[in-house]
Amino acid sequence: MHSQFQVATNAAPARYRGRFAPSPTGPLHAGSLLAALGSWLFARRAGGEWLVRMEDLDPPREVPGMAGRQLEDLRRFGLEPDGPVLFQSTRGPRYAEALASLVASGDAFACLCTRGDLEATGGIHHACVPEPSGRQPAWRLRLPSRELVIDDRVRGRFAENLAASSGDVILRRADGPWAYQLAVVVDDADQGITEVVRGADLLDSTPRQAWLQQRLGLATPAYGHLPVLRQPDGRKLSKSLASVPVDAGDPLPALERAWMALGQAPGVFSGAASTGQALRLALADFGPERIPARDHVLPAD
Repeated sequence: MHSQFQVATNAAPARYRGRFAPSPTGPLHAGSLLAALGSWLFARRAGGEWLVRMEDLDPPREVPGMAGRQLEDLRRFGLEPDGPVLFQSTRGPRYAEALASLVASGDAFACLCTRGDLEATGGIHHACVPEPSGRQPAWRLRLPSRELVIDDRVRGRFAENLAASSGDVILRRADGPWAYQLAVVVDDADQGITEVVRGADLLDSTPRQAWLQQRLGLATPAYGHLPVLRQPDGRKLSKSLASVPVDAGDPLPALERAWMALGQAPGVFSGAASTGQALRLALADFGPERIPARDHVLPAD
């Protein structure tokens, strides 16, 4: 019988601090605007701070100049951070420090297993194969066979068996880049993030991140996972501007669509002449309890 434990989150922080963390792999799209607006509304409603972090850890997937374009688009939508933007590409020494701590405690280990080596287990790493084929080691987090429970502000109770669902996750890839799971945990802690509000496509990452926080001796923030935008056939909306364009030159329609996808009352933006006025009206009417605990399916054309 597997043991289970509940994660104690930072439920009553002295000062709320939230964040939005896009990847510079393409233009700001409808799904990322929804996450940005949702996280901004939670932070402003709590009278707290809202930060922006650029998750630029995967150079082959990044588009030159896209980080600057995303930040400019956010500004045009009226969503400006309360402080400098943090670029993960500058944080290697801090991630190395965290990894060294995990290695010293026995929670992280070097692994030569490739994706091909793990085909028999569906890509889930439970133990290294007898004769791995990798030439350079990746570093993995050792995850136990234990159910971890998260109380999500939007989705409610979410439980996951760490070993069964994800296995030993990668912290640093064999080709060098730092993995998302380690970077996000370290950065949320170092930036003092008290609540992580993001898309529900990352909900299943939350238990393993909470475990990593515990192993590093870091506080676990509160979590709220927002609806993911889906196409009429149920597929997740792609990250291309062509899917659902967000026109930063005419921001109010896209802001209103994001507002409605968050389950908020219609008509709030009526008469707004600027993004600043629209956001003030939205903040005055924002009800977190209205956010649906399901994804948002876009209407067919």
